[in-house]
Amino acid sequence: DFFSKSDPFLEIFRVNDDATQQLVHRTEVVMNNLNPAWKTFKVSVNSLCSGDQDRRLKCIVWDWDSNGKHDFIGEFSSTFKEMRGAMEGRQVQWECINPKYKAKKKNYKNSGIVILNQCKIHKMHSFLDYIMGGCQIQFTVAIDFTASNGDPRNSCSLHYIHPYQPNEYLKALVAVGEICQDYDSDKMFPAFGFGARIPPEYKVSHDFAINFNEDNPECAGIQGVVEAYQSCLPKLQLYGPTNIAPIIQKVAKSASEETNTKEASQYFILLILTDGVITDMADTREAIVHASHLPMSVIIVGVGNADFSDMQMLDGDDGILRSPKGEPVLRDIVQFVPFRNFKHASPAALAKSVLAEVPNQVVDYYNGKGIQPKCMSEYESSRTLAP
Repeated sequence: DFFSKSDPFLEIFRVNDDATQQLVHRTEVVMNNLNPAWKTFKVSVNSLCSGDQDRRLKCIVWDWDSNGKHDFIGEFSSTFKEMRGAMEGRQVQWECINPKYKAKKKNYKNSGIVILNQCKIHKMHSFLDYIMGGCQIQFTVAIDFTASNGDPRNSCSLHYIHPYQPNEYLKALVAVGEICQDYDSDKMFPAFGFGARIPPEYKVSHDFAINFNEDNPECAGIQGVVEAYQSCLPKLQLYGPTNIAPIIQKVAKSASEETNTKEASQYFILLILTDGVITDMADTREAIVHASHLPMSVIIVGVGNADFSDMQMLDGDDGILRSPKGEPVLRDIVQFVPFRNFKHASPAALAKSVLAEVPNQVVDYYNGKGIQPKCMSEYESSRTLAP
């Protein structure tokens, strides 16, 4: 630069088998500095070199320019194997070469030296590692029985039991449940209702067992949940309001007890099926922030055609969800899906969308706590021998 020092940044490219180059990482720009120290960064071994430690990596240093026409400073080649030399407190360095200058200038040595101060490898276990290690998915269902669903005896009701056609609640329950049950060895699912007056006193409850057995709310298989749902409908008085914090807190209590084991043995998924706007938003946000510290995920399927904009906020995809006191979620654990988007799609498409984030949520929780999969040794040894 004429009036100042250069503004360097570094790009690392993976060289693919077909000689094409894929950008793996771009550092930040260090302004007006001939001795830049770029920040530490993380990159997966898969994206860096496709797991091949000898794959060529091309590294280019640029002088940043505000008009986007960055000036080329120099380049060098390396491999991940070479970079690993910086693991035991040693440094690895490369001469940064500008081929044009090298060809023109007799005394040209290099355009600078690039030094790798430190390289660390962190092993990240996958969702499959945890499942193969014996982690069980504990699947709980919660169904909305508020009056806004309409009288179940009326064919316009979202809870109407049609002799030939399952209603939206049943479709969503079966589509998601049938996939979750494959990860649950005992196939026993606690199933709750909320927002109804229940016998015998007909008091409003927001976390009652739909089999009316509070000591054992579990149903045998998804079919058991379907049967309990159908048989409890005539006995309930649909009421309100739509409070979902109590059921989140109930499952969080079980997930909290699981944390005492310090093992990856049980992860809790709560499926909430609801038709509308929730009325205890502050308490729900508080409950979700608390649950984000536990081995737990919450899936909300919106049934019917209500305004679900509040649910999108809980999802956290548009910004970090916070409790009323301002505490942020530790990790994103809520997935919201409106059923109407899948009315004419296959059950598999709904299940795929609903469960898309769960494997990463499981891995994020256990990796964040530094908890390894249980009994990995047998599984890992069989996996390394696989063709």
